Amino acid sequence: MNKVDLVDRVLPQTQCKRCGYASCRPYAEAIVLKNENINRCPPGGEKVMSKLASHMRLEKKPIAPECGIASEPKLLFIDETQCIGCGLCLPACPVDAIAGATKFIHTILKEECTGCELCIAPCPVDCIKITNRPIELSWNNKRANDSRIKFERNQARKLKREISGSSIKNLDALKKKYIKTL
Repeated sequence: MNKVDLVDRVLPQTQCKRCGYASCRPYAEAIVLKNENINRCPPGGEKVMSKLASHMRLEKKPIAPECGIASEPKLLFIDETQCIGCGLCLPACPVDAIAGATKFIHTILKEECTGCELCIAPCPVDCIKITNRPIELSWNNKRANDSRIKFERNQARKLKREISGSSIKNLDALKKKYIKTL
């Protein structure tokens, strides 16, 4: 396992972006390749920062205040009595932990939620709430690994959709340019 993979496996895989990077993997790459500070992961807190310090042979530091307060990943839920079914939360979730469709009530699958809180900002009615994670859903290495896999699948699906969409647009443009209609 290379050093970036090792650092990535230490990170909690909440994909929350609080570190200032798009996800855990780019943060791991920045730590290893660009000497980024190891104290930018609030969901990992002191525990993750200590492991990173050990792996990177660096001095421990407190969590950077501009990244947020260190705390275990929380759990989010949708107050379904307030949900208007707009669907704005769906694309915000990096691990597809929200079930529902436009014009239907949504729900957050508590077993899948990473606690990233990225679904909160796009919600126009503030129906997404934060609660403490119950013991049976504690964040652990298995949940982190499952989250990494779900995130990678989500990203691959989005990329495929983006490529397909641009291919169709390009094909349509070529048709208009080269095929004369009667």
